[in-house]
Amino acid sequence: MGRSSFGKTLVPGSIRVPRPPAGTSKVETVPVLAIQRGSYQRIKILTLMLDPILLRQQPDEVRKHLATRGDDLSEDLVLLAKLDTERRSILPVLESARRARKDVGEQVAKAKQSGEPAEDLIQAGKEHGAAIKEHEARLEVVEAQRDELALTLPNLPHSSVPLGTSEGDNVEIRRHGDPPSFDFTPKAHWDIGPDLGIIDFERATKLAGARFSVLSGAGARLSRALINFMLDLHTTEHGYKEVEPPFLATKAALTGTGNLPKFEADLFRISGDWDLYLIPTAEVPLCNLHRGEILDGRMFPIRYVAYTPCFRSEAGSHGKDVRGLIRQHQFDKVELVAYAIPEESWDVHEALTLHAEEILKRLGLPYRTMLLCTGDMGFASAKTYDLEVWLPGQNGYREISSCSNTEAFQARRAGIRFRREGKGKPEYVHTLNGSGVAVGRALLAILENGQQRDGSVVIPPVLRSYMGGQEVIEPG
Repeated sequence: MGRSSFGKTLVPGSIRVPRPPAGTSKVETVPVLAIQRGSYQRIKILTLMLDPILLRQQPDEVRKHLATRGDDLSEDLVLLAKLDTERRSILPVLESARRARKDVGEQVAKAKQSGEPAEDLIQAGKEHGAAIKEHEARLEVVEAQRDELALTLPNLPHSSVPLGTSEGDNVEIRRHGDPPSFDFTPKAHWDIGPDLGIIDFERATKLAGARFSVLSGAGARLSRALINFMLDLHTTEHGYKEVEPPFLATKAALTGTGNLPKFEADLFRISGDWDLYLIPTAEVPLCNLHRGEILDGRMFPIRYVAYTPCFRSEAGSHGKDVRGLIRQHQFDKVELVAYAIPEESWDVHEALTLHAEEILKRLGLPYRTMLLCTGDMGFASAKTYDLEVWLPGQNGYREISSCSNTEAFQARRAGIRFRREGKGKPEYVHTLNGSGVAVGRALLAILENGQQRDGSVVIPPVLRSYMGGQEVIEPG
C-alpha cells in the first residue's frame, strides 16, 4: 500500500533532553487573549494551525496530502494563502506608519521646546494616526478570517500512515489472544445484561431518552472496578499522574483540541449564558492544562490519566449502533494524554498504545491493533492506532481505544510551547492521547467473552479484588 512522504518534514532531528532535577521544573505562562468573534472564540495566541512555513513554501504538497483524507480543500487553501499574503503586506505598512507617527511626535516635542510652529507636524501626526487605525482595523479583519478558516483545516497525515478512504483500508498491526469458542450460540451484551438484571435500557430511556443505560448491582460495581483497575495500572506501572478535571469545558478549550468550531454538532452545550460544553472526552481538559504556557523541556514526557464521564450527541453516527452500550450519549472512559518533545513523540505514541493494550491483556480480552488509513483518521490526528476488542455476540472486532499523535497541531491551537534545557527559543510541543480504555465497551466485552451456558458471566481474575472477591455474576 502506498505511503505519504510529506510528514517526514515535520519531524525534527534527534536531540534527547534530560529530565530536570527534582524540584527545579519551571512553567512560564503566556497570556492568552480570547476575543468573542462569531460562533467561537478566536485565541489571539494562534497563528496557523498547520505550520505556516509549510503552507507558504509548499502549498501544493500541503494540498496533496490533505486530499488523502478524502476532502478537497483546494479552495480553502487558496483563500488562506491570499489572506496570509494580505496580512504580510499590511504589517510593514502598519509598522512604517507607527514609526512615522513616533518620529513626528519627537519632532513636535522639539518644535515646542524651541518655540517653533508645530501645527503642520501635529496635522501630520493625526494623519499617521488615522492611517494606523485603518491598517489595524483591516489587519484584525484579515487575521480573524484567516484564523477562522485555519481552524477548519485538519492535521497532515504522518509519512507512516497508509493511504486509504475508509476503515476497509486500515492495516492490522498485531493480534493478541484467540476468540473464545462456545458450545452454545453466544448472546450479545444487550441481552446478557438485562437477563442478569445489571443493565436496564428501558428505564434509562424513561429517564433520559435513547442511547442511555442504567447499571445496577454487579453491573455498577463491575464498571467501578474497571475504572479503579485502569487508574491503578496506569498510575503505578505506566507512570501517569492522575487528574480529576472539570467535566465542563469552555469554547477556548474545545477549540484547542480541535472539537470546535467544526464539530459543534457533536457536543452538548449548556443552556443560558454559560460558555460551557459537556466534555466529549477527558482529552479536552488534559490537553488544555498547559494552554498558553511555555514549559521546561526537561520535564518531558509529561503523562496524565483521568477518569471522566463523556458526553457526545453522536450527530454523525447516522443510526449506527443504536442497541446496547457501543455508542451512547453518556459513557465512562479512562483517558491517557502525554506531552512530548517532537523527536521523542513517536516513541511516546508507541508506548501509550502499549499501555492501553496492557489493560486488555490483563482483562484477558482478545483484541487487534489497527493502523488507521488517511481517510479514517480523526481531524486532529497525524497518526492513529485503534484497538479493537473481539465481541462474540456480534462476531467481530469493535473499537475500544483510539491512540493518536497530533504532533504540534493541538499545541498550535492552544499555544503550548517549551524551551529546550529550560532556555532558548520556544517551540511547539507534541500532544498525544488515547483511551485507556473505554469503560462501557470493556464491560460489554467482559459480558460477551465471559458468558456461560447457564447465563452467568465469569469475572476476569484481575478484577475480583475490586469486586469483593466475586468470581461470577449469576442470573437473578
